Amino acid sequence: MTMSTTPIRFLLYPSLGEVREHVRVELFGRALSERLGRPVVMELAPTYEALEAELAAGRVDMAWGTAEQCNAFEPQARAVLRAVRSGSCYYHAALVCRSDEPLTLETLQGKRAAWVAPRSTGGHLLPVRFLESQGVRPDDVFSEQRFLGTYRRALQAVLAGEADVASVFSNHPDECAMRATLASYVGADEPKLATFLFTGPTLADGIILTRRLSEADAAQLVSVLTRMNTDGSGLEMLMGPFRVEGFVLPPEARERLAEPRRGRDAEYVVAELDGEERCQRLWSPTGRVFGREVSGAEGRTLVEVLGPEAGEPLRALVRAVRHGGAGGRMEYRLEVEGETRWYAAEITPCAPVAGETQPRLGLMVRDVTGLRSLEEPLYRLASFPLLHPEPLLELGMDGELRFGNPATHKAFPELLVQGAAHPMVRAALQWAWRGAPAGEPAPTVHLDGRYWELTVAQLWDPPGLRVFARDVTLRKQMEARLIQADRLSALGSLSAAVGHEMNNPLAFMLANLSFAREELERLSESLREKGDAVTREMDDVLEALSETAEGALRLKHIVQDLRTLSRKPPEHHARVQVQPVLENALKLIRGELHLRARLERDFHEIPAVDADEARLSQLFLNLLINAVQSMDPGEVANNVLRVAAYTGEDGQVVVEVQDTGRGLPPEALSRIFEPFVASRPGSTGLGLSVSHAIVTSLGGTLRAESREGRGTLLIITLPAACGEVAQPQLARLTG
Repeated sequence: MTMSTTPIRFLLYPSLGEVREHVRVELFGRALSERLGRPVVMELAPTYEALEAELAAGRVDMAWGTAEQCNAFEPQARAVLRAVRSGSCYYHAALVCRSDEPLTLETLQGKRAAWVAPRSTGGHLLPVRFLESQGVRPDDVFSEQRFLGTYRRALQAVLAGEADVASVFSNHPDECAMRATLASYVGADEPKLATFLFTGPTLADGIILTRRLSEADAAQLVSVLTRMNTDGSGLEMLMGPFRVEGFVLPPEARERLAEPRRGRDAEYVVAELDGEERCQRLWSPTGRVFGREVSGAEGRTLVEVLGPEAGEPLRALVRAVRHGGAGGRMEYRLEVEGETRWYAAEITPCAPVAGETQPRLGLMVRDVTGLRSLEEPLYRLASFPLLHPEPLLELGMDGELRFGNPATHKAFPELLVQGAAHPMVRAALQWAWRGAPAGEPAPTVHLDGRYWELTVAQLWDPPGLRVFARDVTLRKQMEARLIQADRLSALGSLSAAVGHEMNNPLAFMLANLSFAREELERLSESLREKGDAVTREMDDVLEALSETAEGALRLKHIVQDLRTLSRKPPEHHARVQVQPVLENALKLIRGELHLRARLERDFHEIPAVDADEARLSQLFLNLLINAVQSMDPGEVANNVLRVAAYTGEDGQVVVEVQDTGRGLPPEALSRIFEPFVASRPGSTGLGLSVSHAIVTSLGGTLRAESREGRGTLLIITLPAACGEVAQPQLARLTG
């Protein structure tokens, strides 16, 4: 029967924040996929309740459920495979207390309980059912009951005196076995804990195969899962992290499934060799190895039993072990029945046998092809933290650095020195201490001019934090530019409205002021001819009117700048030669330039541009006046205004205006094109923002470079007019 190629969805209960659980799930899914010849998609449910909801809705093919979930869904499932631990598919719950404060069933009144989770069988449900069967109601007996998420945390709460009793699953109701279990959770603190009660047994947790699978698919899965750890393929590493040795199908359920299709068994052979390399004992679970029958092979040499291709490499290893006196291991590849297989051989010296001159050797050879196939994903998972291009670190809850990948130490060289005081660590710890819900982003950290966005995950066993740091400097800069553009857009709309409303009142104010001044001047002249003493007072009034008119005129210029800033660019541009417009602007500032600096020109042939000549003239005039006024008149001998015009590498027009004035600090440079941000007293702060608006309306760019005390360079780039082509100037000479 042909198996389906549809992916199998395998859902597991929560990982509780352990790194190893994510790794084991990935490898387990890869092994299943290879053995089934069908993709298996592994998913971790966020909660026990979410897993139950998916099962009830029939949206999963397989689920790793608790014992309670397996019991509940077994009647409607294709099959339920129970986990085997310590040779048993049943387990108990053990009630644990502190050794120096022993408890009994009768002394639980008023004590505090630390449970694992509401749906945890061994960590809550099983002990609660047991206590109730003994006439003890936990809600009435315990003064406090808390759920801590993991067995380790529950036991640590008992050790710390935060709780008096906890429950841990136990494979057997045996005190010695529990010692080993407790040690696996609390290490050297195990003697401080004692087991005072064991519950009755319950079937273990396991894998639920749902009815979304066909009978043939379910039978194939049962065959693969029940033999994964018993066929000598070396996949026991996949079972260990699950704390299981394998899976079994209860006998009463086997009859409901069709006879599973058996796959190829991984080969496994053990032997004992005497001094002449003859097999005194030889055993294989299938009776075959390397494609050859090995039953009844005692007394023959390895080469005779296994054939030259498989036997000769083993003979070489045998001789090396005899010569060196210690065990040896080797891996090699063989073509067996038309298929390439990998084998691992191990040889160990045995205890001497009376009457034999050379010690016997123990030989074990197993097929590791399945394990080999998992090496690539294993290396990929192991290398992920090292090769991750952005900082990845793990912290203890006290800020201790447990791990940092190379990108972490490159980005934060002071991390090891500063430890918990480092801003990245402080931000991650604050996120954890605040009790932020899963998925909520941690604060962005601004460090050495860069912005780092943190993603923090809580680890529970052992407690800690995993922190991913992403450099979002470019994104933050873009967001700032977008915000600024939005502000400028709003300001432009406001400026247009304000300019329109102020323009008419200013016009008649200036007209009336001009009329009043002319009339007063005429009246003052008449009085002066008559020798009237009022003329002096009249002169004061005229001076005040002149100052008022000057202020109103300046206000008119500000309104004009605002309207220019908000005005849409002309719809029809003319072809304009840039150099004459630039020369004319230099003539207009000649008087003020002469008092402040000397001029250096660096003009080359440049193409024409499509522009409005008046706005282009205003652009150059604004930049030149800004540059000239930034230079101290007292340093006229040293001040230089350099103006250059040339063709850029892409054929665009480039104009540079450079001064040797005061320059700007970085914080002022970042806001140089914002409206009303002035770098010198008396400035409206609109000149450069108007210039920026003009340049961008022409499809060009305006950028600034400045160093405090060294002057400022403004660079204008304008696209050449359509059809205009000029060769870029690679060398520019000062004239």
